[in-house]
Amino acid sequence: MTSRPDLPVPIEALPNPRGGSVRLAEMALADALHAFQRQGETAPALRRAIAALNSAGWLPAQRFAEALALVAPLGDESEGTRQRVESALSVFGAAVERHNLRELSCSTELFDHYRGLHALLAAHTRIAPVSYDDLALAGRAIAPATLRGIAPDRLARVRAHYEQTLLGLLRAPAGQTQAEADETFARLDACLADLAGSDPYDFWRLASSTVRALRSRGDASPASSHADAKRLYARFNLVLADQAHASSFAPRSLVRATLALLWRDFALYGATPEDAEHVDVLRDYGLTVTWHVAATPASEAAWEQSAAQASEEGTRDAFTRDLGVLRVNAAAYEDFLQSAEAAIEGLVERGSQASEAGAVDAATALHAANASHRLGAAACALGLGHVALLADMLGLAWRRIAHQGDGAEQGDAAALDAAIPERAAHTLRSMLHQAAAGIAPSEGRASIVALTAMIERPAAIVR
Repeated sequence: MTSRPDLPVPIEALPNPRGGSVRLAEMALADALHAFQRQGETAPALRRAIAALNSAGWLPAQRFAEALALVAPLGDESEGTRQRVESALSVFGAAVERHNLRELSCSTELFDHYRGLHALLAAHTRIAPVSYDDLALAGRAIAPATLRGIAPDRLARVRAHYEQTLLGLLRAPAGQTQAEADETFARLDACLADLAGSDPYDFWRLASSTVRALRSRGDASPASSHADAKRLYARFNLVLADQAHASSFAPRSLVRATLALLWRDFALYGATPEDAEHVDVLRDYGLTVTWHVAATPASEAAWEQSAAQASEEGTRDAFTRDLGVLRVNAAAYEDFLQSAEAAIEGLVERGSQASEAGAVDAATALHAANASHRLGAAACALGLGHVALLADMLGLAWRRIAHQGDGAEQGDAAALDAAIPERAAHTLRSMLHQAAAGIAPSEGRASIVALTAMIERPAAIVR
């Protein structure tokens, strides 16, 4: 977590000086805050912010702004409600101005405000409770997580050992030593490792990676990270019961919640080479991270200072380009187009070759997936939300094809159709051509829907 002395509160992610800005949304949120402070009408300003964020493809931010629009009229009920809404408006407006799309998706501070807004709504209407993935994974498709068949006797033994150890964890006294806690965690992790299969989308692979990452990367807020890990361990016990009753897939809501927690710290703070195993899991689910090498407080402070300087210089000196509501730094825009052109042409070419050959080998599909992820990460850094989402989902679709089982050969009923990502790649190329022409890229909605249906299609399970 950053700690600049000139900031009123610490922020979770570094600002993105080369990222595109949605000035219409920034101005609209500032207007909404001023109107709220004057007890004026906030709805028109918030509607402008929602429309601008939707046009830019900043979907988690759009969802947050929609919650603000619903709750802002309740601001006159009490002083506590008023302070909560005002604080949410202020924090959200500042986050939008940092142009960091991963922060807008994964910030725990923003989610705490989002959950608080929904708590205010719950006092007036019946609404479903929100979870962290509602913001972090907004608009994203998630591949089903499988539960492999395990011999009943063996599964019963693992389950009994897991439940006994979990009970000890949940009943541990407050004064428990770290060594005792680590021993308990190690026993639970051993159970998860024993349950995991070879399928990249085996649920226990995701579960094991997430709880280990939460414990090892909890330096910023160890109490919160360990509490999240404990809650996941408890929820995993319910999945064990489902597996004992021959369920083939883990609950979708738990898969999303687990994946979002795994992505959280890596999205906010970046990954180091030691995190490669966790990053591989994230990639298999279509999520990318930034590799972070400057991990000391001094280097972070220097980075922030240079980022602030770059942002100021960019605003003052650099040329900008407008892509609809998104204003981008001209140099960053040109760099993106140069790298994106080669990547998308390679994707389209590989998809066409696979279509002509009638088959896709795993190496080709993985190469296409990695190229898509690189393109998605670059688009995310520039602020092209619609392009980033489609590229990430395209990468996930190719990874699903690469990882599909040996029994699902091309032409089998269980096989995934490579023509779907091929068509999506053509759509993505059209969106990039729009960006190159200075036109706001379209949403690519039809491709998103087709890819979502493909990605979320359950795989054939041999029990």
